[in-house]
Amino acid sequence: MSYTMKQNDANSLIIVIVNYRTPELTIDCLRSLVDEVRSLAGTSVVVTDNASGDVSVARIQAAIETEGWNNWASVMPLQHNGGFAFGNNAAIRSVLKSNNPPSYFLLLNPDTIVRPNAIDILVDFMNRHPQVGIAGSRLEDPDGTPQRSAFRFPSLLSELDSGLHLGIVTKLLSKWVVAPPVPKDKCQTNWVAGASMIIRREVFEQIGLMDEGYFMYSEEMDFCLQAKRAGWSCWYVPQSRVVHLVGQSSGLNNTKCPSKRLPQYLFDSRRRYFLKNYGWLYTALADHTWASSYVLWQLRRVIQRKPYEDPPKLLIDFLRNSFFIRGGKFNPPKTS
Repeated sequence: MSYTMKQNDANSLIIVIVNYRTPELTIDCLRSLVDEVRSLAGTSVVVTDNASGDVSVARIQAAIETEGWNNWASVMPLQHNGGFAFGNNAAIRSVLKSNNPPSYFLLLNPDTIVRPNAIDILVDFMNRHPQVGIAGSRLEDPDGTPQRSAFRFPSLLSELDSGLHLGIVTKLLSKWVVAPPVPKDKCQTNWVAGASMIIRREVFEQIGLMDEGYFMYSEEMDFCLQAKRAGWSCWYVPQSRVVHLVGQSSGLNNTKCPSKRLPQYLFDSRRRYFLKNYGWLYTALADHTWASSYVLWQLRRVIQRKPYEDPPKLLIDFLRNSFFIRGGKFNPPKTS
């Protein structure tokens, strides 16, 4: 399946939404895009369905037809569920091969509701800053409470802070904390959340598509790192506001549900990121740093009689997936 842009001006944009068994969320997301699409000439939306195996494709297609969105929205069913990068790449690859590819691509989660002018603001920012390759929106709760969505790349010091859970250490290492406090104004950052992330076409042309070796999580972080190494900057643009119903599409980080055991793909993604980008020695040091500091935190928690609030069997699962158990081999990056 191929897609053709009506024009290739500075505002031409493809929005990609990856659906997996969340048809109602996806439809609500599409509904929030109606005014955005009208205000931005040359904008289209592609919903890729990661082989949901339910009513998703039929339900989303029916909504597109009923609501009269056919001129700008379409559904691309995929043969299997290859994860977040796979679902996005399927649409992006097809569009890049077209005769008139767009200036920008926007990755948008199905569990988002776009606030007025959010997309227009991102496109305008990219038009004004040609050296910027990637930009992300301010993600927020329905009541407007901001979510942390501008991040730093992880390091040995951030792994120490993450495992230790000690306030004074967090303050001392504030420059290395992966998820710093939410910035109030636009700023350059290492990476932004893939829930609402705009990417310049030339970035894909230079570094390739997202690494499909990640099933879910860390793929946008890895992509931003590759872009940075190629000379592209990444920015956080809080004037672009997008409601993010955290955990509704992935099932993780949903504060309304009890803490669940972390899925295998999350550990796989972390391990892949460190091995691919920093090598086996750094990965071994990162794993040792987090595990040893986390053990210290657990000892302190028991002594201070604090409740256990982490996911079940977190330390055991981490160690089972660490460099020391699984070694330093990983599959080469997948981008096609």
